[in-house]
Amino acid sequence: MGKDLSRRGFLFNAAGGASALGIMRLLGEAGLLAQGRSGAGVDPQRIFQAAVDAAIAAGEVGIQFAVYKDEDLVVDVWGGMADRAAGRQVDRETLFNVFSVTKAITAVAVHIQAERGLVSYDAPIAQYWPEFGAHGKDRTTVRDGLSHRTGIPAMPEGVTPEQMADYDWMVNALANLEPVFEPGTTNAYHSYTWGWINSEVVVRTDPKQRPFRQFVDEEIAQPLGIEDLWMGLPPEDEPRVAHMYNSETSIADQSTARGRSMPIQVAGTQDVFGRSIVRQAVIPGAGGIYNAISAARFFALLANEGQLDGVRLLSPERVLRCLEPRPDTDKLDVGRGTVTRVSNGGFWLEAPGVFGSGRILSHPGLGGSIGWADLDNRLAVSMCHNRHGVAFADPLADALGRAFGVT
Repeated sequence: MGKDLSRRGFLFNAAGGASALGIMRLLGEAGLLAQGRSGAGVDPQRIFQAAVDAAIAAGEVGIQFAVYKDEDLVVDVWGGMADRAAGRQVDRETLFNVFSVTKAITAVAVHIQAERGLVSYDAPIAQYWPEFGAHGKDRTTVRDGLSHRTGIPAMPEGVTPEQMADYDWMVNALANLEPVFEPGTTNAYHSYTWGWINSEVVVRTDPKQRPFRQFVDEEIAQPLGIEDLWMGLPPEDEPRVAHMYNSETSIADQSTARGRSMPIQVAGTQDVFGRSIVRQAVIPGAGGIYNAISAARFFALLANEGQLDGVRLLSPERVLRCLEPRPDTDKLDVGRGTVTRVSNGGFWLEAPGVFGSGRILSHPGLGGSIGWADLDNRLAVSMCHNRHGVAFADPLADALGRAFGVT
């Protein structure tokens, strides 16, 4: 993200300097990137390339792995097909729908505003966004918004893909929703609505009054030198997006709370999220389109307690507070129908596809996409793929153990 940054190799930005990520990519192409070893004779790049091959053999179609150790990119591998029908292979530039991994970026945007003293977690959302207070939501706090406790997990009745892609329509519709339980009392995962609730807090408290996609670009992507952290994909980048397979398996039972949070007509399928109008929309809880190298660099910010390569976006104390569990996090989340260990900061403390123990900040996405920060090991890991499912899981776990001793 950020058009002033190179996408392909070693190009110079408008200021006449080199893109840090561009340099990393050039070194990778030259075979010099992952020469560091996590142990004597251990080559993470080689281990993870074998994991890519194993994941494809296990059923993945196209996949990327990327890992940062401390502040260094040590794994950047890929393989398989981005689009079988077109004969297009996955490469470093391929982009993937990552669904709720997007929430991690939106959460950090809220925390940036809190860091600047523009947002208080305990303040009512309506203090910043007065319209949100309708129908008894006036005491719903920012913390409730981050922790899936606002009482409005379901999407508006009859919402269409076109309406979902209209940011202003969605914000107005959510402000007018009636809560299905008293805000602040019940954990109910907000599959889609979480995104607009939290992004609009950022928009309403931004002194520059920027659209959310611009805020993410200017306050997160550009400072960190991340090129492909798209919150609304530019049309010219659509040919880089991988086609999704097996996505119909991710349609939730429409009679459940989870199904109402992701209605079938806007479900996370190729038919819906493969449309240009949806790819180009700002859907802050599920619409992110990234590649693994960009997502891993973002999570490296958290693994390094709020700073990366001398750029600090969050204080260490704020990052560590994101590890605090939300109330009743070890009890059933009625929105998912399972125990879902989410923090007050909007991150998952445990998630399918995450490996390691200790202090973890993660976010999974529909269909298996995953990114996380392991604060104890200073590791940031991202997996992007285009076949819904978890065929990647065993190869990834094995690679993390062999390369970094993570189990």
